[in-house]
Amino acid sequence: QVQLVESGGGLAQAGGSLRLSCAASGGTFSNYAMGWFRQAPGKEREFVAAIAWVGNTRYVDSVQGRFTISRDNAKNTVFLQMNSLKAEDTAVYYCVAAYFGSGSSQPNEYRYWGQGTQVTVSS
Repeated sequence: QVQLVESGGGLAQAGGSLRLSCAASGGTFSNYAMGWFRQAPGKEREFVAAIAWVGNTRYVDSVQGRFTISRDNAKNTVFLQMNSLKAEDTAVYYCVAAYFGSGSSQPNEYRYWGQGTQVTVSS
């Protein structure tokens, strides 16, 4: 059973940066695709970014060029560096994992989900 614990959320000003971290335990981390989804109040859950177990990445268009997903297999951790933040990035961000996943944008690929961390961007 894989457990995911997010950290790094908080309050940022528009144009600022935050770095989310997700620590994984309970599996061989390097065998998992890792990703981030988000959900804003009153909105559908949305794919943000993913990194496959082989390392290729995928982003939703709205964060391309502003967010960067990376992983440290030695530390069992995935990161989401968020730059040039906008008010519309405000949401709860969830870390996800899929065994030998392709880094899909589809939520049903990901069996494991963290509890989420709040990101609030003030304009």
